[in-house]
Amino acid sequence: MNQEFANSFKAQKNTSIKWRSSTVDERISRIKLIEKWIKTNQQKIREAVYLDFKKPFAETDLSEIYPVTSEINHAVKNLKNWMKPTKVSSTLSMAGTKGRIIYEPKGTSLIISPWNYPFNLAVGPLISALAAGCTAIIKPSELTPHTSLLLQEMVQQLFKDSEVAVFTGDAEVSQELLKLPFDHIFFTGSPRVGKLIMKAASEHLSSVTLELGGKSPAIVHQSADLKDTAEKIISGKFLNCGQTCIAPDYLVVHESAKDHLLMELKIAIQKMYDSDYKGIENSKDLARIINVKNFERLNHLIQDALDKGAKIEFGASVNPDSLYIEPTILSNLNEQMHIMEEEIFGPILPVLTFKDISEVIEQVNSKPKPLALYYFGQKDEDQEKVLNETSSGNAVINDCVLHYLHPNLPFGGVNNSGLGKAHGYFGYLSFSNEKGILKQRVGFNNSTMVKPPYDGKTKKIISTLIKWL
Repeated sequence: MNQEFANSFKAQKNTSIKWRSSTVDERISRIKLIEKWIKTNQQKIREAVYLDFKKPFAETDLSEIYPVTSEINHAVKNLKNWMKPTKVSSTLSMAGTKGRIIYEPKGTSLIISPWNYPFNLAVGPLISALAAGCTAIIKPSELTPHTSLLLQEMVQQLFKDSEVAVFTGDAEVSQELLKLPFDHIFFTGSPRVGKLIMKAASEHLSSVTLELGGKSPAIVHQSADLKDTAEKIISGKFLNCGQTCIAPDYLVVHESAKDHLLMELKIAIQKMYDSDYKGIENSKDLARIINVKNFERLNHLIQDALDKGAKIEFGASVNPDSLYIEPTILSNLNEQMHIMEEEIFGPILPVLTFKDISEVIEQVNSKPKPLALYYFGQKDEDQEKVLNETSSGNAVINDCVLHYLHPNLPFGGVNNSGLGKAHGYFGYLSFSNEKGILKQRVGFNNSTMVKPPYDGKTKKIISTLIKWL
């Protein structure tokens, strides 16, 4: 094992013990250091992310910086209440006792962040860790080296290595770090790698938060406002050039609304990315694919679909030199196409149709549970039917992606799409141990009447407890 990793972990272990009794003001002061640094270095963040994959500055502000500053403001405002012990009522059998829940820091934490939102998905979990009173080692993605180095620079300026540290490098760095007995591991990435993280965590019985992904459907019923729906889907789908874990992966529209919706989708793409008619490839508002490997994977998905009968409704132009893939809409799809089997994670939107909403519910339930589900339609009964008969990490009615920015909602997946929740209070809980405390009165014992020897009278009391309490 890398000795540097071991030394940093040991130092953080010692700090984490001291931080168990940290006050709300101490935790807030650490969080505010990050807030001040972001305000001073906002341009550096924009430039680093742009160098990694040509992300527009405005999109970096919206999807990398704002979610973090929002997380900071929410934590600073609410941390005092989060840290307060929660009183619990006593049952009749516990009469005379007092119960409460206290929230203690889990201790040392490891945050393994992805490349698609390299600043947001590294610093967001760090805010939750610091709010809970935990130390943290961050392993950012090697696919975004400029942002990773900036994260390292930020942490070195603000914290001691015994408090927060950043280690850059490839997958071997993650593998070495996972050999250490962290108290909590927070990972954002694919389900495939998530399984490896969970397996490594099991060696030390470390708790985990796994933010994964999956094929998140967007369902459009005939009662939907199709212009409004199209604009929201295009905005959510092609944000970050489709490289978003909660982007709508595929669209299922009622057959009676298909043609109208396709028209509105095309209008929305033109309006957002080529309003001056100079070509989408020249748009300054569309990011690029992260690297050649992912470009080739996405291009293969398009070609495989076309070879098996898919129809291009819009786009499909590519430029390997600039890692550009035009926002693409495909129809006439079937389940034998690779694009319907794996998470797309790129600017390709498959469009399918349905006659009855039960068909869609059956289709969604036949696949692994998605990270998000989006439903567009104005009838309450249809909304409730979809919500009640499907399972997903989160669900949004008449919008998409927006739930990520809601500070009071838990964010995360279920089963294949994730484990555990993040953001706000739920992120704080992820890095906290909810410790139950029971206080008994001196000289009083609730178990006096049911302790050995188990004679007839005692057995009768136990039977009464089972029957009535």
